Order: sequence, then structure tokens, then C-alpha cells
Amino acid sequence: MRAGADQTDPRPAVAPPGRIGYRRGPMNQIATPAARSASLSFQADMSWAGRSRLAVADIRDGLRLWRLAWALGWLDIRLRYRGSVLGPLWLTISTGVMVGALGFLYSTLFKMELHDYLPFLALSQVLWAFMAMTVSDACTGFTEAEPVIRSVRMPFTVFALRTIIRNVAILAHNIIVIVVVFAIFQRWPGAGALFAIPALALWLVNAMALNLLLGAFCARFRDILPIINSVMQIAFFLTPVIWKPEQLGHLAWILPFSPFFDLIEIVRAPLLNGVLPVTAWIGALGYSAVLLVATWAFFIRARGRIAFWL
Repeated sequence: MRAGADQTDPRPAVAPPGRIGYRRGPMNQIATPAARSASLSFQADMSWAGRSRLAVADIRDGLRLWRLAWALGWLDIRLRYRGSVLGPLWLTISTGVMVGALGFLYSTLFKMELHDYLPFLALSQVLWAFMAMTVSDACTGFTEAEPVIRSVRMPFTVFALRTIIRNVAILAHNIIVIVVVFAIFQRWPGAGALFAIPALALWLVNAMALNLLLGAFCARFRDILPIINSVMQIAFFLTPVIWKPEQLGHLAWILPFSPFFDLIEIVRAPLLNGVLPVTAWIGALGYSAVLLVATWAFFIRARGRIAFWL
């Protein structure tokens, strides 16, 4: 007898294959409960309809997460003005000082009455600041959220809402300038000011489209941001913000061809004069339709690639 033959074998006994989920047959066949009840599909639907469904789901799920977007937008404002005593009110003070200085200067240069010109300038300046900030932030909406996009699966619409909420909060602070100027010159808007509500709703729709379009486009081409900032600076002087439309005289017919003028006028005219600018509304709706179509055509193709462009 060999030494150690009477000792117990320390290796555990192996159960028959049928007891641990295997079945008798070829070695490459494994019968597990998961394999019998589920299957994985690695097919991608790259058709136009399939991409459209994914884009619709992105927008729908992003709108459902509006509370998260609100928290992120408010957090951006708190971080931007962390350690400041007045916070976002610094923007309100700087806007009020600029409106007052430019109002006295240009009313003298243009030979206009101050009580007529200053309310126009205050309203135009605040609206333009919101528009310019929306366009600029739309270009960096996805690139600034690069760490989150790379680490968390989240609808891109959330980041667009985050930018819009942040800019709307700043606009709400700057409205104080308009209220103060209107109170000083007793230029309170009448019932016609209600026409500005659908105009502001159209602004929000366009802001969402701009964030999805420019955010994805600038994530792919990083040199677009300085170009857009230069275009907005030129558009500021070509749009009646610091000068009135009637100062163009017989050339005023050109203004409705500018999308910036139409979008500002549909909000400014009801608040200043209580009228509904039909021509400006036609132009604003036309330009908005073009923007929405361009955004949809680009976003459904670029949505799946944004994370790789960042």
C-alpha cells in the first residue's frame, strides 16, 4: 500500500454537471437561466426614423428632468458669484449704469427727448443682453458639461435647459432696470403688454433650438465660438438697440429682414407702445421655423456623436 493512500482527499467533491446549471452535450453549449430567459441585440437602427425616435426620446426625457436642470442652472449662478456680496445684482447695477450713461449721451447726439429715449434704450439693452448671452452660452453648453456627459448617461436636453434657466434668472435680475426707468418716466405699459407673453414663449423655444444646434456644432468645431461672438457684436450695432428704427428714414423697410430686429420687436413693441407688430411677428415665425428645421436635421444626426466630439 502506498503511503498516504488511507488519508482523506482534501479536494471537495464536484457535483454532477446537471446540478450546477450545465446540461449534457457539446462543450460549447451552456444552459443558464439568464441564457434561457433573455437575449441581447446588437443591431443599430441608423435610419432617419430611428434617429428621430431617439431625438424625440432625448427631448421628452430631458423635459421630464426639468427639476434637475433648474438645480444645475441655479448652482451655476451660485458658483459664478461665490464670495460676492451682491451676487447677480452686480450685473443689474452695471446694466443700469450703462443705460444711464448711454441714455444721456445718445439722447444728446441724436437730439431726442430723454423721457422718450431712455425707456426704449433700457428695454432694448436688457433684451439684447439676454439674446447675446443665450447665443454665447449655447455654444459652450455641451463643452462645459464635458465631465458629466462623459461619465453619466443623461439627455442632452437637460444641459440645454440648464443654460436657459441660468440666463432667464439673470434676465429676471435685469428687469429691475426696466422697472426703475419706467417708474421714473411714468411709462407703464398697458393691456397691450400681454402681447409680449407669446413672444417670450417663442424666445424660449428658439433658445432651446439654439442650445441643441450650436452646442453640438461647437462641440465638433471649437473655432465657431469666436466667430459667433464677432457676428453678435456686429449685429448689435446693425440692430436698433441704441438707435430707433425710425432714424433709418426711407431705409427702414430693410429692418424686417433681420432676425434680430424681428425677435426684439415682438417683445419691445408691446411693452413700449402696447401694439402688436404683425410684420415683425411674420418675420420672427419664419426665422424660427427655419431654425427649428435646421436644429432637428442636425441634432438627430449629431446626437450620438456629441460624447465622442468632446
